[in-house]
Amino acid sequence: MTAPDTEDLRVLPRPPRRSAWREQAPVVAVVALGGAAGATARYAAARWWPAPPGGFPWATFWTNVVGCAVIGVFMVVITDVWAAHRLVRPFFGTGVLGGFTTFSTYAVDIQKLIDGGHPRTGLAYLAATVLAALAAVWLAVTAARRALKWRQP
Repeated sequence: MTAPDTEDLRVLPRPPRRSAWREQAPVVAVVALGGAAGATARYAAARWWPAPPGGFPWATFWTNVVGCAVIGVFMVVITDVWAAHRLVRPFFGTGVLGGFTTFSTYAVDIQKLIDGGHPRTGLAYLAATVLAALAAVWLAVTAARRALKWRQP
């Protein structure tokens, strides 16, 4: 084996690199804006439909179920139909729908129900939310794909 020629060891110049922050700043901004909108909508729903102490937290339940269904439809649309701008998914998927759905409030609601002496309601809420949210995503994805397939020639 022979030594490589010095020409083979040339180092090509690197293109100028943008800082990671400059590349990510627009994404962070749209997630924050979308999150503010989604969280505001969720807060409004909770204020409009408050749960009585020890009662089933219907506003949080339906917020999570509807949000999961919308996530299912949204993902079908942006992956199967529409070549969305790079900021649409972070804005709407992560921001708006991430702020709208509230699995942290769901966990706090369960804890409050159990600590407040309503373990059956808490466990029913725990199971019903997970099952309904998963079913909502699956049904929304299936319905969206069927609707899109039906519309194609």
